[in-house]
Amino acid sequence: MSVAWRISLILLLVLLAAGAGALIDGYPGAVMAALLVLVGVVVRDSLALSRLIRWLRAPEATPTPKGSGAWAEVFYRASRQLRLWTGRVGYEESKLHRFIEALQVSPNGVILLDENNQIDWCNATAAQHFGLDVQRDLRQHAVHLIRNPEFVAYLQAGHFHEPLHMHRAGSRAQFTLSVQIFPYGDQQKLLLSQDITQLERTEAMRRDFVANVSHEIKTPLTVLGGFVETMRDMPLDDTQRLRVLDMMQAQSDRMRHLVDDLLVLARLEGDPYPPAEVVIDMPSMMTQYQNEALALSSGRHRIGMEVRTDLWVRGSPQELHSALSNLVSNAVRYTPDGGSIHLQWDAVFVDDKPRWAEFSVIDTGIGIAAEHIPRLTERFYRVDRGRSRESGGTGLGLAIAKHVLLRHQAELLVHSTPGKGSRFVVRFPAARLAPAGTPSAANAAENALKAA
Repeated sequence: MSVAWRISLILLLVLLAAGAGALIDGYPGAVMAALLVLVGVVVRDSLALSRLIRWLRAPEATPTPKGSGAWAEVFYRASRQLRLWTGRVGYEESKLHRFIEALQVSPNGVILLDENNQIDWCNATAAQHFGLDVQRDLRQHAVHLIRNPEFVAYLQAGHFHEPLHMHRAGSRAQFTLSVQIFPYGDQQKLLLSQDITQLERTEAMRRDFVANVSHEIKTPLTVLGGFVETMRDMPLDDTQRLRVLDMMQAQSDRMRHLVDDLLVLARLEGDPYPPAEVVIDMPSMMTQYQNEALALSSGRHRIGMEVRTDLWVRGSPQELHSALSNLVSNAVRYTPDGGSIHLQWDAVFVDDKPRWAEFSVIDTGIGIAAEHIPRLTERFYRVDRGRSRESGGTGLGLAIAKHVLLRHQAELLVHSTPGKGSRFVVRFPAARLAPAGTPSAANAAENALKAA
């Protein structure tokens, strides 16, 4: 008990004792005086208690009441405890706000369900996954909003140790969700959702890659095995033997090219940074590409070229030659006899400064349907499998080109119309460009020639 309360209690006891003594001794006036003092104390305390109650109803809107004696300490201690309580509440509210902010930016969807499977709260990701409105759909039953038979069965079964994979239709395309529920508290549930569309695609690509590699290697091995058996079991004259050996050499070369491309692709995927770079003399490189196209075409196509001579590019000559020459050779392979192929090196300028430069290969070939274009750079993806194998490709050229261009901060753009031809464009950013004649470019084209 504090000193102020002790003084007030002692004063009250003294008054009571004095009144009792005066009453015993026959002094009613003294008793009356003691009663008046006691009434004054009661009135004072009642008023102070009333001020305390009014202040506690709205402590932030009214100043702390003032009092004397024990009430001064009451008001002080109440104000102090209120400040401490307000500080703790503010700290906890701040922690809760930060926690909710973290959940809102989470790539996973989060939904809180009550004991009746009604939505207590959800973050923006979950709203996007399930098409919910974070305000309107609160307190609604989950199965009324997530109308998926598999989800309804999953929720009702109550076996949540394994996630559920759901296929959903979005505004642009189908996507796949992994959904899992975790019970907690008093029959509440935490629902987590994750978009696994890309994971499924990656897994499908991995399976396709293994299957394609197996198929691509199995075919020439089967052919080689057949030829070996033929040479062992059948008498062949010199002409027949040479013909079989030539075909065996072709199949062996096919496997070697495939393994070489796989090793190149593995190296490019494992190292995001290109080797030591130089400034490449693009006009000289363009001449080389034109000569390669003429040699591959053997006069079957019209091949033209348009080159900007005042702009070169920084990069790895060997890697860029591999990527860009692949685009040129593809144009020759997939353009019918009598068609035309045009090579172009140009740039876009803004305020007399290059914004980007473009290497383009334009052909009048068979063209590519729109649905195939996004998948052209996938490993072993072929628009026409039979025609691609006849052309001698491994199915890895554009995949290698994509990784080379990524290492050079460049992008590949494809425009094509079936039956009319295609335009493949490699766009280099301004940071990769250099004026013609920049030092270190003298041997770039020569190095690329040696690498080829």
